[in-house]
Amino acid sequence: MTRTITPRLRTLVLLFLAVTGALLAGAGPASAHAALTGSDPAQGVVVPKAPDQVSLTFSENVSLNNNSIRVLDPKGKRVDLAKPNNLTGTTYGVQLKSGLGKGTYTVAWQVVSADSHPVAGAYTFSVGAPSTTVASVGGQDAGGGVVGWLYGFGRYMSYAGYIVLVGGAAFVLACWQRGSGVQALQRLVVGGWLTLTAATLWLLLLRGSYATSGSVGDIFDLNLLGQVLQTKTGAALVSRLLLLAAAALFIAVLFGAYDKREEGAEKRDLTFGLAIGGTVVAAGLAASWAMAEHASTGLQPGIAMPVDVIHLLAVATWLGGLTALLVALYRAPADTPVGAVAVDRFSRLAFGSVVALVATGIYQSWRQLGSWSAFTDTAYGQLLLVKIALVALLVGIASISRRWTRRLADTAVTETEESAGEVTDAAEKAEKETVKTSAGTKEASVKSGVSSASAASDTSGASGASGARGSGKGASVDDDSEDPERAAQLARQQAAKDSARQKRVRDADPNRFGLRRSVLAEAGVAVALLAVTTVLTQTEPGRTEQDAKATAAAASSSSSSSSNSSSGALTLDMSFDTGGKDGKGVVRVDLDPAAVGTNEMHVYVQRPNGRAFDIPEVKVAFTLAAKKIGPLPVAPDHVTTGHWAANGVQIPMAGDWQIAVTVRTSDIDQVTVSKNAQIG
Repeated sequence: MTRTITPRLRTLVLLFLAVTGALLAGAGPASAHAALTGSDPAQGVVVPKAPDQVSLTFSENVSLNNNSIRVLDPKGKRVDLAKPNNLTGTTYGVQLKSGLGKGTYTVAWQVVSADSHPVAGAYTFSVGAPSTTVASVGGQDAGGGVVGWLYGFGRYMSYAGYIVLVGGAAFVLACWQRGSGVQALQRLVVGGWLTLTAATLWLLLLRGSYATSGSVGDIFDLNLLGQVLQTKTGAALVSRLLLLAAAALFIAVLFGAYDKREEGAEKRDLTFGLAIGGTVVAAGLAASWAMAEHASTGLQPGIAMPVDVIHLLAVATWLGGLTALLVALYRAPADTPVGAVAVDRFSRLAFGSVVALVATGIYQSWRQLGSWSAFTDTAYGQLLLVKIALVALLVGIASISRRWTRRLADTAVTETEESAGEVTDAAEKAEKETVKTSAGTKEASVKSGVSSASAASDTSGASGASGARGSGKGASVDDDSEDPERAAQLARQQAAKDSARQKRVRDADPNRFGLRRSVLAEAGVAVALLAVTTVLTQTEPGRTEQDAKATAAAASSSSSSSSNSSSGALTLDMSFDTGGKDGKGVVRVDLDPAAVGTNEMHVYVQRPNGRAFDIPEVKVAFTLAAKKIGPLPVAPDHVTTGHWAANGVQIPMAGDWQIAVTVRTSDIDQVTVSKNAQIG
């Protein structure tokens, strides 16, 4: 039945599924980074006396360490005690020292969300009255910096190692069993195992610093490493190392006992056993990602994790097998070239992998996207579109490879028929030569009898003179034939000539040459696809940005309505340009009720086209120059993309206040814009 489906139809079906299937993503909750939803004391509030503890409430459960919640006094000294603990549900708290004085205190937090990504933030509250503070947490960049880059590189290498390890072994077992004896393929699979093992150890070492301080100096902190081992991510990395030990045994059997086993029932049984064992180990390795990242949280984790495992297995079988095929086409010995049958088997295996990849990708997109517009309006959606385009390109190139495979197979059949015809002709010719030789032999024997006496007489007469010469010549021949080193050297030279001749013949085949080029192009696209996938796993889900845009629009409408009804709410729009790349935008500050006392503040940052702008940091300061009050700093909490909020912002008296907003769009690009407004 499969043979009746043309390659072009297969390509069209896959392209349709890859492009339109993912667009069927419907609205629904999905996993995302944790967000701070409340705090006690609240942001910007002025309390009459120092609290006994500070508590923070998040949108989901988070992981804590000794430094997850820090409270700093106006001089920048820590005043929190012991380790933060879970108070109830998603609320976490830390005890404070007794006898704290008046002034502005800073609460800095950095936790790890359920999807393994670190998130951070800070805010201030005051005891008695606001004051100046030297505490600074503006440099916090959860999961960023040098350590963040190194951790991301480790993730990429771990994915690459897994793909090469699993895909290379699958190619040998399912497509080209003779490849178990090819040294280039052996090095490829072992290299994948070494890469995945080294990357896993690397991630385990970096994880403590990545999830906390982000400092290079903390990479080798054994205390942090001990804390990591107690987390879900640490357990996943350790389990991956244990499974890699089983994978090492699998590799040893595949390239050892399996390669030496002769064809027959016993080898078929060993093939089946290796296939089952290898699948279990490969699925376990894939589960070490699924159990600790996006699939383990949010909507339907019980379904999402198995789907994620299948997705990773499909990617590895396709792209890893493609890498193995490329190595086989370029590096296999001339006497054991990869044949059209093996390429055809891989083509069918790759087709099944792509179908599984598209089906699981549709489900994952449904979990992460909120609407059709999220494909173009969010960073996650844009990356997903790039990934879909790369998959479509890869499938298109694969269809070209499929055509070369068919031509190679047709050529092989033709060569086989021609070879059979040549063998028949040679047999007939040999039979005729045998008859002719037999007749010649009889005639020669008669002549030999007539001349034997004369020959004997001549020989006896010349034996004395020719004996020495004949003896010397014979000795020379015997010396050449009995020298094993010389014979081995000649054999090696002849083998090298034969191998070079076979390689020239193989490379001269235009079908094989075309297949090698198309597979090389597939491998190049696969490298880019893997890079995009790695970035995608660390990007905020698209539905979050969509929600932020909707929230911003609703808040803007509500603010305008409040202003029109003279409710006292204040809205200020300020354009900014940090001077860096992608540094232009508009910041809107909503203050309600814009009166003396407690106020609620929302800050929205948008691009010039009105889309939500995801930037690292926003700060606000209030200054009443006429009374020499301020600046009173406010660090709003990050709610969603482009949206910050602060409750309990205290305005001590009425007047013409300057509201200054500091916007940071990168590690080094920031600007402060301000406007004056009557408050109270």
